[in-house]
Amino acid sequence: MSTVVDDDDSAEFQAFFERHHAELARLAHLLTGEADAADDLAADALLALWHRWDRVRNADHPVAYARGVVANLARTRIRSAVRERRRVALFWSGRQERAEDPDVPAVVDVQGALRELPFRKRACVVLRHAFDLSEKDTALTLGISVGTVKSQTSKGMAELERRLGSGERDGPAPRRVRAVGATVEGGPR
Repeated sequence: MSTVVDDDDSAEFQAFFERHHAELARLAHLLTGEADAADDLAADALLALWHRWDRVRNADHPVAYARGVVANLARTRIRSAVRERRRVALFWSGRQERAEDPDVPAVVDVQGALRELPFRKRACVVLRHAFDLSEKDTALTLGISVGTVKSQTSKGMAELERRLGSGERDGPAPRRVRAVGATVEGGPR
């Protein structure tokens, strides 16, 4: 299979890559909680975009399309990890006694609390508060309705507040989520 690459297409994609790679890696990190996998997911997403570049660049919102690809790859990675953990747990369940009352830290950091949210709530919270996307842009990115973004973000934030406590010491959860988004993978948005 031979593909002829137009120099204009290549230059246009390279500019898109340079503008959005760090943001896509940061999104992958916040969605998966895995810093090591973030660059790989962003690279996989950008490779998929390159293969469909003529469709992507003609899309109404190419960046939203790219974020959607990252979100889908992150979802697949999380599901795969969950299946793997279940297989390991089944394998070891008959061989090892379970620990009684494991030591759980009293304070849960924002990234840990985000990882505990279901994927759609986590994605809505991260895109709305860490990436400061509008409800419309978040809906475009995830391929869901604006109403779903509103309800999932609201429920996700309520769950974060519950998990993180009142947050008076460090500020409300949205501010803490934005702060995590700004510090993950290389600084400010």
